[in-house]
Amino acid sequence: MPSAEIITIGTEILLGEIVDTNTRFLARALRGLGVDLYRTLTIGDNAQRIAEAIQDSIRRADIVITTGGLGPTVDDPTREAVARAVGVETEYREELWEQVKAVVARYGRVAGENQKRQAVVPQGAVAIPNPVGTAPSFIVEPSPPTPLPTNTGEGRRAIISLPGVPQEMEYLFHHAVIPYLQKNFHLNSVIKVRLLHTSGMSEANVDDHVGEFELLSNPTVGLAAHSGVVDIRIAAKAESEDEADRLIEEVETQIRARLGTYIFGADDETLPRVTLDACAAHGWNAAALESGLDGWLTRALSADSPPNLLTVEAENFPPEELAARTRALRERVSARVSLGVALTRGASEQVIELFMVTPEGEKSRKLTYGGPPNYSPRWAGNAALNWMRLQMLEKK
Repeated sequence: MPSAEIITIGTEILLGEIVDTNTRFLARALRGLGVDLYRTLTIGDNAQRIAEAIQDSIRRADIVITTGGLGPTVDDPTREAVARAVGVETEYREELWEQVKAVVARYGRVAGENQKRQAVVPQGAVAIPNPVGTAPSFIVEPSPPTPLPTNTGEGRRAIISLPGVPQEMEYLFHHAVIPYLQKNFHLNSVIKVRLLHTSGMSEANVDDHVGEFELLSNPTVGLAAHSGVVDIRIAAKAESEDEADRLIEEVETQIRARLGTYIFGADDETLPRVTLDACAAHGWNAAALESGLDGWLTRALSADSPPNLLTVEAENFPPEELAARTRALRERVSARVSLGVALTRGASEQVIELFMVTPEGEKSRKLTYGGPPNYSPRWAGNAALNWMRLQMLEKK
């Protein structure tokens, strides 16, 4: 199985001005192709540092993918950096310049002289035309002075440079890079992943129940905690998607039997959406009220809410007012279900108070959280949603 490393390029990423979504996309795409990902890193717009990073990565991995730094300005250094990394000069390609001009013309503009930089690639590179943007990409296949260890059996290596704009990068990866990798690295296996989401148990408790599965070699099983939610990752390698699905299903069935309703969803399912869908299954609309959570619950529900959610309100008030305010919200917005959450932060622990009104009556609960105070809003919000979800399940 071939190996890969990903290098994202851009000082704006290092400064926190934009969020790097390209690495996540590429990591998941490579996983699906059956390529082992060794490492990811981000480098600012410095040609020498980028070149050194590429040289370091290509010593370990068969495939190095870079994103970013292919624009028309002087601070887009990827072309020069790749050339420097493999010890060649850059060269101008007239056919790439014609492509750049054609793309720009579609927007009713004339390509500027500085955009000719985008028609420059390392000598000997395989150009990748970009029909959806002005940044042609390229592939360089370096020839090492001595054979390097590789999983492909052929010693082939590749440096693939893609644009930083996510839409362009994703298009070129699907339409040009995947066919290239499948042909040249003989990709005949896949890696599939299933995420099971749990709530109501700590990571240690989940581990107590499923620890033996974490010792498997294929599928592999791992845990990741997210303040009130613990994910169980099941990853299988196989020669076909059907075989990978079968391996995952065998383990998933056993884990679900052990954890039962602690598992609230899988893959892209979220706790807010699953909880509100559970309300909707009874024909109930919902409202929520929070205090002391810094708006966490409001943001979570608003980001992923079906039509049955009427309103979410966030304001700070004394915890002893939680019950009255939750009742009043239900009446005011004509909600069938009203959830109230109040978080009080102390020096050593945080107290979470919950109150819920449904057509079947009122319920309350008090929890404590002893983790990092800055994590307590998310923990409180997830705990509240999970409690609400379980009440909906009990109604069945």
